[in-house]
Amino acid sequence: MQMPALVSILRTCVLAAAAASMVSAGVGAQSLSGADLVSALRQGGFVVVMRHANSPQTRTDATMAAPGNTRLERQLNENGHKTAQAMGQALKTLRIPVGEVLSSPTFRTLETVHDVGLGSAKTSNELGDGSQGYEISSYEDGARFMLARAAELPRAGTNTFIVTHLPNIEYAFGDSFRDVTEGEAVVIRPDGRNWTLVGRIKIDEWPRLAGRQSRLAGRQ
Repeated sequence: MQMPALVSILRTCVLAAAAASMVSAGVGAQSLSGADLVSALRQGGFVVVMRHANSPQTRTDATMAAPGNTRLERQLNENGHKTAQAMGQALKTLRIPVGEVLSSPTFRTLETVHDVGLGSAKTSNELGDGSQGYEISSYEDGARFMLARAAELPRAGTNTFIVTHLPNIEYAFGDSFRDVTEGEAVVIRPDGRNWTLVGRIKIDEWPRLAGRQSRLAGRQ
């Protein structure tokens, strides 16, 4: 069997399994947004699955490589750095607690983790994209890993952050997530066995939410 056909079959199987999981977990119910979602996140107990910040589709070259980018991988552009840093400042203003951080090993995801200020991240090939020589598990293994972590309860009073790539989000959670933009976060409430979609936040929404809270606080 040719590789494209095999990949197509694997993808179909994975998405079918993910769809079945979503039905049983009731993930279609997006229930919180804006200030209500921020208030919930402040209490902890959620898994925030984030796509890396803005990055050109082409690899960099030696003259433009950021410090530490020894593989000359794709890296964040100016907008990617700016929006990730603004998100990080907003998380502090909103007092959203960060617990365990999981990341793809690719350079652009680790840049995102750094710029947002999420702290030390545990990297996993299951969250990777198979580029630049990084080994990646099968699509099925990657989807299983993502779904298991989405259902796992964070440490008390914290939120788990997972920084990864669009294909991984789509393969794990289904076709309805194929429109997740760069830097966008999918917020999930786990119960230890299943998970429920709570909301989505684009990367440029975080500063607006923080600014709104600051204005409200100033009126009190």
